[in-house]
Amino acid sequence: MDDPPLQKIAISGPTLASLIHRFSTSPSSIDGLLFGHVTSVTPLNLSDDSSDDNSPTLLATITGFLTSSSFHDTSGSINTASLRRLIPNSTSLIGWFSGRRRTPLRPSLREFNTTSSLSSLSQFSSTIKPSSNSFNFKNFNPCLFLLLASPISDQTSHIHTHDYRAYQFISGTHSFKPVSLDIINIGPAFRGHYGSFSPNSPFPVLDCQLGHSPMIRDDEDEPLSKMKQAAKDQKELDGCAEEFEVGRLSRLMGSEAKSYTQGLEDMYLRMLLKIENLTSLVEKSSAKVLEQENHNRKLKHKILRSSASE
Repeated sequence: MDDPPLQKIAISGPTLASLIHRFSTSPSSIDGLLFGHVTSVTPLNLSDDSSDDNSPTLLATITGFLTSSSFHDTSGSINTASLRRLIPNSTSLIGWFSGRRRTPLRPSLREFNTTSSLSSLSQFSSTIKPSSNSFNFKNFNPCLFLLLASPISDQTSHIHTHDYRAYQFISGTHSFKPVSLDIINIGPAFRGHYGSFSPNSPFPVLDCQLGHSPMIRDDEDEPLSKMKQAAKDQKELDGCAEEFEVGRLSRLMGSEAKSYTQGLEDMYLRMLLKIENLTSLVEKSSAKVLEQENHNRKLKHKILRSSASE
């Protein structure tokens, strides 16, 4: 069974920038593997019109890469033993990439053979994350190919241009199908890509009601030690989150979190300023320590010379 067609391919800005940097700093052409995951996405524009195609579509997301040409030979045949050693644990292989200089932006015969051989290896297929039970495909073979190239004309300026294009190899027709490549960046227009994000280390449960009401009776008062600990926690939190009340932290963990994103970003900027000031203080103190060590060393040499002359 042929691989299902991809609607688009997504890659994060830092991953693409790192890949282009690796290509631009290499003295020659480079090859490597692409890792990521494939997800079936159900269209949101549902309607009662039976002519509309509301079947799930596929989105391939590139999350990492590895530069190596040892998984294939010059003719494009895949070395499965070498390929198995190159794939890290808990990662899914979805394709490979090639970067070459001053060449047309179209796949070569060697790249065609390599992609064809790689896409036929079902033992390296990745599991598709389905969005509905009606999706018939379960596995996705590594049939992606990302081509990077520099312009054929000589570059005489300090501005370097790199072109790239993504393809999916269709086994049934033995041909490349161009697929649009979306660059995912951080910002308001791309927050939909992070809607399903769940942190590995969630926020701990915080007691956001640290105030003490005078209406509480004396026999219901908390122990003095617990109140002192709460005041200590409040002071530590105030030091870490200046001008950001503890009560507002509870709103960052619920359904109202989106409306308080700006406040969290402001707090983060203030923390960065604190870190920058601390870094400056550490540099100054290190310089003083080094200066004192040099002074002590010179003084020691002077004393040793004086003792030797006597």
